[in-house]
Amino acid sequence: MVAAVTQPPPAATIDKIAWIHLVDDRVLSTRSIGKDVYYLPGGKREAGESDLDTLVREIREELSAHIDPASAVHLGTFRAQADGHSEGVMVRMTCYTARLSGELAAASEIAEMAWLTLADSWRVSPVDKIIFRHLHESGSLRA
Repeated sequence: MVAAVTQPPPAATIDKIAWIHLVDDRVLSTRSIGKDVYYLPGGKREAGESDLDTLVREIREELSAHIDPASAVHLGTFRAQADGHSEGVMVRMTCYTARLSGELAAASEIAEMAWLTLADSWRVSPVDKIIFRHLHESGSLRA
């Protein structure tokens, strides 16, 4: 009798939406309470949400500001190992730029906001490192 060879299940993918907000060649990043790593603002999609629904909700919850969904422009979708998860768990980060109304203020689980450059890549998650490199190569992010 020959034993059947089974393939391991595909690695889990965490579906996240992020807002890319650049000012003076720096990108806005956030650090959650109890974390050391910075992440681009945004978060996980809830059931039934579109990318833009998620973006608007997450920025309102995390930064007390409003994103104009009509101004949103897809910047790219990036994949990497998910920070803080077991090997093989990936994150897919779909990134948008969009106009902001209101004043930015850390809220909910956000402990701090920071304006980062490529030199700060050591402070961010693996997928954010890829995004920072992309922004730098496109001339949007300071070295």
